[in-house]
Amino acid sequence: MKKTLFLGPPSFDGFDGGAGSRYQAKREITSFWYPTWLAQPAALVPGSKLVDAPPHGQSVEDVLKIAKDYELVILHTSTPSLANDVKFAEAIKAQNPDVKVGFIGAHVAVLAEQTLRENPIIDFACRHEFDYTCKELAEDKPWDEIKGLSYRNKFGEIRHTEDRELIHDWDAMPSVLPTYARDLDINKYFIGYLLHPYISFYTGRGCPAKCSFCLWPQTIGGHQYRSKSPDVVGRELEEAKSLFGDRVREYMFDDDTFTIDKQRAIAISKHMKRLGLTWSCNARANLDYDTLKELRDNGLRLLLVGFESGNQQILDNIQKGVKIEVARKFMKHCKDLGIKVHGTFIIGLPVETKETIEDTVKFAQELSPHTIQVSIAAPYPGTALYAQAKANGWFADDTLVANSGIQTSTLRYPDLSSEDIENAVEQMYRRFYFRPQAIVPIVKEMLGDPQMLRRRLREGGEFFSYLKERRSSQDVAHRKAKALV
Repeated sequence: MKKTLFLGPPSFDGFDGGAGSRYQAKREITSFWYPTWLAQPAALVPGSKLVDAPPHGQSVEDVLKIAKDYELVILHTSTPSLANDVKFAEAIKAQNPDVKVGFIGAHVAVLAEQTLRENPIIDFACRHEFDYTCKELAEDKPWDEIKGLSYRNKFGEIRHTEDRELIHDWDAMPSVLPTYARDLDINKYFIGYLLHPYISFYTGRGCPAKCSFCLWPQTIGGHQYRSKSPDVVGRELEEAKSLFGDRVREYMFDDDTFTIDKQRAIAISKHMKRLGLTWSCNARANLDYDTLKELRDNGLRLLLVGFESGNQQILDNIQKGVKIEVARKFMKHCKDLGIKVHGTFIIGLPVETKETIEDTVKFAQELSPHTIQVSIAAPYPGTALYAQAKANGWFADDTLVANSGIQTSTLRYPDLSSEDIENAVEQMYRRFYFRPQAIVPIVKEMLGDPQMLRRRLREGGEFFSYLKERRSSQDVAHRKAKALV
């Protein structure tokens, strides 16, 4: 085995490159997802090390000290952070010219040729579902025999091997939880709507839904849900309990749609109840009452639900596959059962107008989930949304984040500017949270839990600082735009 480092490199202050399909950016409050895309191949490679620099506050110098002794360094990158990550690859090579450095992630999964051509410092890129590709690199298998690999040969020529098939035997995939326990500090990972400390991980990949904006199924995971059996997941959670004890307050199943196979979800939930573990998961807004009740009875606390828009035409345009009325019924069931919901919404989907934004704001207020996330539509390469934007001339520019790491609007429409989209995000947050229906449940939550009280007060300060920084970034961008004109 080559001495292998799996690396989430230092980035913008507060930037979460491992964030989900809506955006990879600096968030409104301190938020970091676990580095699942790095942890799974790391679990496959004996003796490897996983470093996730952003949440651990590790500087360039800190990580370079760690990286100097490794023979193979595999970095996770994203479209917004690519330029930053390439600079870090250059720094690694500068201190050790013999090290092989390559990238994984959605961006290079679909733009491997372009990434290698434009960045000669990179030795290779792993395409699509890359776990076993990384394993074979660490095993020092000849690169021309490794499926799913794009690489630079000894003559500097770019070569591509045949695509690697998707992984179907997920029961054979090792658990990432021992890797977390060995290499990560679980106290460094925060998500506003999850109990702290939490752990998130995948029990499978792929999503049958065809949402046009959704990054992972279109670039890496595919549209077939492939998963571990309930008993294997149960054994992994037993191991987690022995590794972390009572320190973890909540487990988050981060599968794109954990509840798509209802019977499997119920079977796993029974293991959670047996182990006395609180948990949450992703779900679509069409889960029936009986399934919700059984999951609740087996320890489910919260659902992360992508409502996206309050306008049915927008939902149809993005192939969401959920009707507004069904989402209303689903939300009522959750409230009746006492299941908390974190609702996610997107501003700037095709073809947004000021009227459809108003529909979304009012819909969010009507549903009144416990918390919300408002994102700007992000047309990542490899997604149907990206292809639509190119075909229709919707791109205002090609910048997904500002120099600060804050998300910006790359899209504009005939009746809606990029500035309108960005401003609507702040307005939606204000109009949702500055209501008694939103404030009272959060205050009750704070009064019932001293840790939550301290946390919400901190998050409130971070939220207003974020809004101030966003406005500052917008002002700079607009001044530059006027100067160019």
